[in-house]
Amino acid sequence: YGNFDTNVVQYYFDAGNGFSAVVSLEEGAGADTIDSYVPHVVGGVKWTQGWGAITGVVAYDSNYEEVAGKVRLDVNVSNELSLFAMVGYGSDNNLNDPTNNIDALGRGFYKQWGGNWAAWGGGTYKFNEKTSFNLQASYDDWKDIGVAANVAYTVVPGLTVTAEVDWQRVGQGAIDNQSVWVNATKKDNVGGLLRFQRDF
Repeated sequence: YGNFDTNVVQYYFDAGNGFSAVVSLEEGAGADTIDSYVPHVVGGVKWTQGWGAITGVVAYDSNYEEVAGKVRLDVNVSNELSLFAMVGYGSDNNLNDPTNNIDALGRGFYKQWGGNWAAWGGGTYKFNEKTSFNLQASYDDWKDIGVAANVAYTVVPGLTVTAEVDWQRVGQGAIDNQSVWVNATKKDNVGGLLRFQRDF
């Protein structure tokens, strides 16, 4: 979740052997739009092979002078099953300063999780060329737990229908900070969606 629209100046490099890298100067959006001439800075590297990929990315938020990063491992177990695991860490000293924008307390444009660290894991199982099952779970420093599961079905090439159900367990950290995260009033939350996507 989050407002990820941003104007960017970006350079992408592909070595052609599985290694790629990117550096990006970003404006941000909404309350996270840069407030000076100093842009947000993002850099990342990726190594992709037949077995999967390793990806690392780090971002600097120039408004709050905070850093956040993620490392992700993707593994192709078989033609049908692929798994991933990811960890994230971000500083939040200035994000937790009450003199800052209340909408940004504890979370920033690049560190969207509660607390300093978070972990994600999940995978995809392809039943056939048209149908796949996706599952993801997450946990963060605030003890927030999230689970998302969906089935994606390609009706015809270019048209995919996805049915998803989501569950969130709000952690104690979010409850303790509910004066700023006013939506963290329900301990358990369930949601879902039905998405129709047409690619041209």
